[in-house]
Amino acid sequence: MKTLSLFIAVCIASTCYSQLKKLPIKKTADLHAFFHYTGKGERIISGHRGSYLKGYPENAIETFAYVLKNTPAFFEIDPRLTKDSVIVLLHDATLDRTTTGKGKLSDYTWEEVKQLRLKDRDGNITPYRIPTLQEAIDWARGKTVLNLDKKDVPMQMIADLLRKNKADHFMMVTVHNAKQAKFYFNDNPERMMSAFVKTEDALKEYEAAGIPWKNMIAYIGSENKPANKVMFDLLHARGVMCMISAAPVYDKLATVQERAAAYRDIFAQGADILESDLPVEVAEAMKQKH
Repeated sequence: MKTLSLFIAVCIASTCYSQLKKLPIKKTADLHAFFHYTGKGERIISGHRGSYLKGYPENAIETFAYVLKNTPAFFEIDPRLTKDSVIVLLHDATLDRTTTGKGKLSDYTWEEVKQLRLKDRDGNITPYRIPTLQEAIDWARGKTVLNLDKKDVPMQMIADLLRKNKADHFMMVTVHNAKQAKFYFNDNPERMMSAFVKTEDALKEYEAAGIPWKNMIAYIGSENKPANKVMFDLLHARGVMCMISAAPVYDKLATVQERAAAYRDIFAQGADILESDLPVEVAEAMKQKH
């Protein structure tokens, strides 16, 4: 009986990770191939900050596991520095919205941050705490891909951590311009990037900087509009998948049905990757008939 109880406890603590819907990525070549546009109708889901639901806070490993129990996905996450320079996952510079803490993260040491608990979408306190980026890397290996947004962590610090962990085959970094992309490319010519490419001028800047398109997916904005077709066509011709984020607009629609219709239309209009606060809803929407 004790052995059975221990097994159940371990399974619960690990969120039964063997049941997760993992991405088929084991080496850098797999990462590049997974995010290469082929025109065969690939549809990939990205969890914006993981997800943000009742009982599941954003930027939490337990939330990533919940999503992967329901659908394959990768995750955009937010690295920030504590007072003693530990990299943790937190979107805001302040603790108030998503944790039981108050004030700036940068005023707290990691030992202090560990005592805080995360809040869910409705402001309810959960059992979960803020994870370190190192913990997220250790958890994600062999399961999914993490996309590191650009916050207050120096790029060299991020690059050093990825190299130390030999993690570039399941990690990517968000870059807002060609200069940032050039830094990461020079540091590792195989590094994958989620690049802001919202205009033709931006596209030309990446090409002028000599960044290979095989190293990038392209974030083109949060609006599903006809004008996006120009960027879709330009980027698809270069083998680049295009991502729309539903988080600021379409995730906020009032009903599940409205959101589902919006998600389906984003893919129908030409996007290959949909980033959402509600990745499980996106997966369900894609199963439904129009």
